[in-house]
Amino acid sequence: MKDLGGMGWFAALFGVKPPPGFPGPKNVRKLVALLVGSVLLLLAGVSVAGEQFDGNWNIKLTCPAKGNTEGYTWEFPGVIQNGNLHGEHGTAGESGYLLIEGKIAEDGSAKLSASGVVASRKYARGITAHKGEEYDYGIKAQFKEKEGTGVRNVGMGFVGRPCTFDFLKQEATSQAGGQ
Repeated sequence: MKDLGGMGWFAALFGVKPPPGFPGPKNVRKLVALLVGSVLLLLAGVSVAGEQFDGNWNIKLTCPAKGNTEGYTWEFPGVIQNGNLHGEHGTAGESGYLLIEGKIAEDGSAKLSASGVVASRKYARGITAHKGEEYDYGIKAQFKEKEGTGVRNVGMGFVGRPCTFDFLKQEATSQAGGQ
């Protein structure tokens, strides 16, 4: 193998002489080590920041009455893990089921998706909203350390109604029975 002492390594790697003032091989190694260390610290900070909302949450959905459609309020559990929200009300596939999912950004903003099955015609809007029918909509939400709020995307407002969401982070409980 050919010895590329001095700055020959640069010429061999890039095919040109190094620019004037370019650091020698020992300094380049230090620079690479510094860059690698900085990237690792940055990645560690990103994963912590994305998980700042992780934990168990209580989700409260409130849909007011609108026209002939009755209002309702549901409360159900949710979990944020690795910055991803997952909450379910009811049993999957059955009337009254609702699934809410989505990624929470570092700044707490979120575009969540909701999908479910109509529980009863008296609580659903629209001529095709009958018990057992599937539906979906978007939710614009904002989370803080221990609470959050959200609003249902009502589109043009012809069918949807302005449902709201309140998110409340639950306190972690000790596994040792409070000892």
